[in-house]
Amino acid sequence: MKQKNVEVKLEQGLEARPAAMLVQVASKHSSNVYLESDGRKVNAKSIMGMMSLALAPGEQVVVIADGPDEEEAITSMENYLGGVNS
Repeated sequence: MKQKNVEVKLEQGLEARPAAMLVQVASKHSSNVYLESDGRKVNAKSIMGMMSLALAPGEQVVVIADGPDEEEAITSMENYLGGVNS
């Protein structure tokens, strides 16, 4: 299991469309992927979970991945949340 602190740099935060895109990024990986913020841990492959976090630009989140491609999963989640290729 790997985890990394990431700052949300998406211009609109994690509203409906960015949340749906994030779920797509997480779903490309076979590892289990989670985001943790303010003591809440949600499955990054769940649209309802992602929207329930309601992350705003500048917030810190912990990306957690556990599985065979956990390094790649964390990197792609970090890139998306950081505004790279979004």
